[in-house]
Amino acid sequence: MYNTTKPYKKEIIELIKKTQETNYVLIKNDVVMKNFSCGEFHHTDGMGTKGIYHWNQRSFKNAVIDAMAMNLNDLAMARAVPYAVIDHLFLPKDDKEAILEIVNYLAEECQKRSIAITGGETAIHDNMEGLEISIAMLGFVKNPKPNLFKVGDVLVGIESNGLHSNGFTKVREIFGKKYKQEFIAPTAIYSDAIFNLNEKVDIHGMMHITGGAFTKLKDLLIGADAIINDSHKLEPQEIFLELYKKGGISDKEIYQTFNCGIGFVLGVDKNEADKCINEMGNFKADIIGEVIDGKGNVKILSKFSNKKIKY
Repeated sequence: MYNTTKPYKKEIIELIKKTQETNYVLIKNDVVMKNFSCGEFHHTDGMGTKGIYHWNQRSFKNAVIDAMAMNLNDLAMARAVPYAVIDHLFLPKDDKEAILEIVNYLAEECQKRSIAITGGETAIHDNMEGLEISIAMLGFVKNPKPNLFKVGDVLVGIESNGLHSNGFTKVREIFGKKYKQEFIAPTAIYSDAIFNLNEKVDIHGMMHITGGAFTKLKDLLIGADAIINDSHKLEPQEIFLELYKKGGISDKEIYQTFNCGIGFVLGVDKNEADKCINEMGNFKADIIGEVIDGKGNVKILSKFSNKKIKY
């Protein structure tokens, strides 16, 4: 079973760091510094085994949005404006209609955001069950800032629209061959709202809640704990309640596997929390917790059972 908390992450980071100072590039604070007036941020991601459902339902537009969202939302955390993508399509069979439809939707999504498609590849893997759209996205960062929560911050959560694009190995384990419409709903794209908010509010820390879910908040904690309460208004959607009951998932597992109704988390000064909430446009947002002195732990009061969870 894939461990979404990635316990080997620190080892991978140390290996990668060995490559990050060359004659051409210096990477500092996760921003690629070149001979430009601003830094760059590079990212790559896909939609994982959710692509099985997209392939079977031929929901290619939603698949493209999923792949774009997984990158756009992570670029937003670095305050990076995307300017180029390189795509790699993996399909279980050669399907001209599917390929053209996917590339057409990808071009449409890129044109909306002034992003150039600068390269790509299509691979046919006949041992695959579904589709994968892997994207490498490049962005520039005008004013690089640390992405860390501060003691005294309040945590503002932004609603998800359901499963997004993580946890589908567990979804398939629990539901088997059963299909639900929620399985192909596209991931919410927060980047436009975050860019707008970043111009008006001093955001200290940001996290896109994807694989590893709320354990990812640990990456933004130095000498601090993140406390998430159960009194906020961002309720888990019905699909999460069904997973919890049907699958016998523990509270600890569901919060480290799924977004549970919260797709993005911001850490801001308490005086700016209301502005964050009011500036989120079509997204519902609420104060979900706080950052206090601590040892880098994430503590959650579960919406599913009122049990206390600690990572």
